Amino acid sequence: MKKIVIVDDEPNIVMALEYTFKKNNFEVFIARDGKEALEIVEKQLPDVIILDVMMPMVDGYATLEEIKKDDRLAHCKVIFLSAKNKEKDIEKGLALGANLYVVKPFSTKKLVEQVNELIES
Repeated sequence: MKKIVIVDDEPNIVMALEYTFKKNNFEVFIARDGKEALEIVEKQLPDVIILDVMMPMVDGYATLEEIKKDDRLAHCKVIFLSAKNKEKDIEKGLALGANLYVVKPFSTKKLVEQVNELIES
């Protein structure tokens, strides 16, 4: 079973994504901020991380920088999911090493398809 970590401080988004990915045979882990996310990914070594940019404690950009320092997570695909839709925000996310940058609002169905494509690539 594929493992996914969903990192977002917005409960409605977390609930929708958790439900959708469980329905699509993913083992789902939830983090509400970057600090919690780092603790989970170090233990679980997930296949995919869906990461919000604007979060309390540690933002998504700083979280990704930490993830990229861990060789055990080199296989892990990272998708930014953010309301920050300016070109410079998207460029920054991709420059830090994200595989994809999805702007909110988004389609959960399309997101599942994108995650599956990334895992298979």
